[in-house]
Amino acid sequence: MIQGTGSNVGKSVIAAALCGYFREEGFRVAPFKSQNMSNNSFVTASGGEIGRAQAFQAQVCGIEPTVEMNPILLKPSSETGAQVVVLGRPVNVMTAREYHKFQPQLVGVIRDSLEKLSRQYDVLVIEGAGSPAEINLRSCDIVNMAVAKMAAAPVLLVGDINLGGVFASLIGTLELLTEEERSLIKGFLINKFRGDISLLEEGLTWLEAKTRKKVLGVLPFVKDLPVAQEDMIPESKFEFQGPQDPDKLTVEVILLPHISNSTDFDSLEMEPDVSLRFLARVPASGNKLPDVLILPGSKSTMSDLAYLKSSGFKTYIYRCRKACVSIIGICGGYQMLGLRLLDPERVESEVHSAEGLGLLDLTTCFEREKQTVRVRAADIEGRHEVAGYEIHMGRTNGASTARPVFRILEEMGKPTERFDGAKTEDDLVWGTYLHGIFDAPSFRRDFLNTVRKQRGWAPLEPSQVDRPDVRDSLVALIRTHVDLVTLNGILGGQI
Repeated sequence: MIQGTGSNVGKSVIAAALCGYFREEGFRVAPFKSQNMSNNSFVTASGGEIGRAQAFQAQVCGIEPTVEMNPILLKPSSETGAQVVVLGRPVNVMTAREYHKFQPQLVGVIRDSLEKLSRQYDVLVIEGAGSPAEINLRSCDIVNMAVAKMAAAPVLLVGDINLGGVFASLIGTLELLTEEERSLIKGFLINKFRGDISLLEEGLTWLEAKTRKKVLGVLPFVKDLPVAQEDMIPESKFEFQGPQDPDKLTVEVILLPHISNSTDFDSLEMEPDVSLRFLARVPASGNKLPDVLILPGSKSTMSDLAYLKSSGFKTYIYRCRKACVSIIGICGGYQMLGLRLLDPERVESEVHSAEGLGLLDLTTCFEREKQTVRVRAADIEGRHEVAGYEIHMGRTNGASTARPVFRILEEMGKPTERFDGAKTEDDLVWGTYLHGIFDAPSFRRDFLNTVRKQRGWAPLEPSQVDRPDVRDSLVALIRTHVDLVTLNGILGGQI
């Protein structure tokens, strides 16, 4: 099990790297995280919803993700509430206090998931959440030491040296654990180190002497490691680094307070003729407008629509529309582009209805039944196929759907025939419920070439810029920087 001194110390990446290492060693490996809090989710082959981190880890293991790998997913929908997803299906929206009362019912779900995976695989690489030293949460822990005990799993504790204070973080975490919990920790991993490691050796020797636990390795800081983010968007993506490149297309994604599935745009960002950033605030009026403006998915569409209006982004969107900028809405962003959003059953919020941005003639009505499906589709002209997935609780209808964007060809592996999305007569504003459409190289390039044509630029050929297979890079981190003898001894129960 991989636990950390806090959030964002690199648990997900290290867990993925270990998955890849054990797979190369000939084991059947699977990831596990009992409870994940993330709005970046993935749809499994069974139509269940899990966190993207566990889906990525399963990919590294070379296996199909299942709901047992992340039996509980919390999707924050407000500052105090989150949608609770159990074994891939939404249960309810709960406050923290309501969820803590509900947690005892989930222990059996976690145990059953662990047992099922243990029967199928030789090794489980388990990921914790936050820190095991949150003493105020110990009584309701179902993700850190409680899971380590349940699985009888040895624990590696990870600290982030790039943040500073890594020795205090590691020792402080140990001090706040019980004696039984400390006995489960078999060693330390120090992550994100920069510089000359010889300058760290004195501290490592002192740490081992102080705690009588071994430092298994010091992993280097790796910039721009192409690994899907569990839930956060790096601040480096909020602004362009240096002046905008006049030879690239400018793509802006509005950073909604409850943005979901922000990984939809990773493939766009990797295109050689694209500069992409997330807008945390409205650009100054004198700034050059983008070539493409995207309204992403949202876990709280009504709330984020209100944010667009109060923050000034609504005015910015209208400026872009007047200047013939391409405007795209994905899922919740698609719903916001319509005339009206209705929530008679209070599925999304306490707001009964709200006016949309009015760029498409659509009305969305939120329903309690959640649509979570994998699909195969083609753009409406039939030139390019895409593989994607839907995760939404709204149904959208209106005159603009007479000009759909995609024809759905297959749903959950079965042939079907329906349409998705809507667009304006000039094709400059369009929306879709499909996540992952820009991962299709031919569709992505065709879209970008349309934008290039508006600039008077020649088209480019499709490029294979899909997310590279980073398994080799991850495994190299383990093989190069971790004491493999000790690691294998821990796995075999000798340490």
